[in-house]
Amino acid sequence: MEITRRSVLGGAAAAGALGTATGVAAPATAGRGQRRDHRHREFVVTGAHVISMDPTIGDLPDGDVHVRNGEIVAVGRGLKVRAPKVDGRGMIAMPGLVDTHWHLWTTLYRSMSSSSPETAYFALNVRNGVRCLPSDLFHGTRLGLVDALNTGITTVHDWAHNLRSPEHADGNLQAHEEIGLRGRFSYGTPQGYPLTQIIDLADIARVQDEWFASGRLPLMHLGLAGRPPGLAPESVFRPEYDAARELGIPVSYHANSTRAQGALGMIRQLGEQSMLTPDTQLIHALYTTEAERALVRETGASVSISPWSELLIGYGVTPVPEMEASGLLLTLSVDTLPLTGSADLWSVLRLTTGLHRGIAEQELSISTRRVLEMATVDAARSLGLGDVVGSLTPGKRADLILVREHDIGTAPVTDVPNTLALATGAENVDTVIVDGRIRKRGGRLVDIDEEQVVRETEQALAALLAR
Repeated sequence: MEITRRSVLGGAAAAGALGTATGVAAPATAGRGQRRDHRHREFVVTGAHVISMDPTIGDLPDGDVHVRNGEIVAVGRGLKVRAPKVDGRGMIAMPGLVDTHWHLWTTLYRSMSSSSPETAYFALNVRNGVRCLPSDLFHGTRLGLVDALNTGITTVHDWAHNLRSPEHADGNLQAHEEIGLRGRFSYGTPQGYPLTQIIDLADIARVQDEWFASGRLPLMHLGLAGRPPGLAPESVFRPEYDAARELGIPVSYHANSTRAQGALGMIRQLGEQSMLTPDTQLIHALYTTEAERALVRETGASVSISPWSELLIGYGVTPVPEMEASGLLLTLSVDTLPLTGSADLWSVLRLTTGLHRGIAEQELSISTRRVLEMATVDAARSLGLGDVVGSLTPGKRADLILVREHDIGTAPVTDVPNTLALATGAENVDTVIVDGRIRKRGGRLVDIDEEQVVRETEQALAALLAR
């Protein structure tokens, strides 16, 4: 039996209604989020050019990937498996992309910023954010997740910085429940929130209990979207950090993003406060000293850069060679769609490659395989998922994608890592598998009503702007 888009659709369950507490619409998926049944519990991807991102396995032209119950069982050539086949001939099989920092709710007003002083990004976030209903967060987040899935992103870090009430948090999380990607949900303060006021710690604990400890979102884990020294006073950043550590959740900070923030030494201050650990993620960090970069490396913290947004917001040119040379754990993200417009993490790979080579003034300063690591195995490790995803390794969960080799935009394939990092886009992603579930096949999402998602998001934005 060969698994096709038709067979996947034929096995999808009818949609049920979401809870009405947040006023969100009925699901646009054929079934309900991560609780949907696997139609194909075991299958084997056959005949693909496997880029495993696992040095012990390497690359396998004409390779197979055996999946059972959401887990990678074997990777090799000519696997003898009595299971349905997913034809991978003429395609590249690789781990799903991992985006490490994304304000998903802002997808509600994609490409709206930076046309005038009134639409400057941060002011726009506040103006729209304070008017957002819980359902608005649901629709913006859902559209972003569907865009991610279509692009080949299987793991996201949702940096949710407009949680105005418990109902808003629930609306945001219901989008994750419906679409069912893997990742982290970092609980943040709402737009316009005073820097002198501590985040709603009681609701973070509630969310941990009701959404994560309960198993309601089995592919997700909770984090804190924090405010660092230099932005918030110690009376705020210290209790927030301590509460996160007490809950056992990781923390993430925008730090040293601008020259002014670099002069404040936010990362240095985090180190002085013993707030840099392997569970600490730093975002942007364009303006750092050599000592700060060494501190990040030595403490095991990570850095997520988003070169497109860093250029478009006017922060500056992301110093990729400097960051890479320091040996810190460096990962990539799309950040926010009002500013960047696109969820195409493939274009971030291209830009990162170009920035490294351009700044270094050296064509061979970085390989495309190294940049692919930033969006797969290294990104997974930075989110605490290094033993779960990021490479096609037996024992890891089956998050993988198939990229077509014979499309107009990818053919002819002469160097597979180059094709992936320099030529590929969402339009070339044929198949997306998340936790062993086929979510895109034949270039189309198999269990999501895209027209409904777009229509309801556009209606939500129109209503928000009319308030």
